Amino acid sequence: MNSDQLAGKWKQVKGSVKQQWGKLTDDDLDVINGQQESLVGKLQERYGIAKEEAQKQADQWLKAAKFDEPVSPPFPKQSAQSGRH
Repeated sequence: MNSDQLAGKWKQVKGSVKQQWGKLTDDDLDVINGQQESLVGKLQERYGIAKEEAQKQADQWLKAAKFDEPVSPPFPKQSAQSGRH
C-alpha cells in the first residue's frame, strides 16, 4: 500500500493502525486521517522516537499492508452442484 492508498482507505485501515501502534488514541487517528506525514509525527510524539525511526516503521507497515486486496465475502458461495438443497 502506498500513501495515496492509505488516505483513500483510511476508515478501513484505522483498526490495523491502532493494533500496530496501541499508544495512538482515537483522537490521534482522527488527526492523522490517512496522511502518512501525520502518522509519522504522531508516532514520534507517542513513542518518543526519532523522525527517521517513525518513518521507517510507517514505511515497513505500509509495505506489508495488504488492504488493497479484494475483501472476501464472509461465506463461500454455494454452487448449485454442491449437493446441498
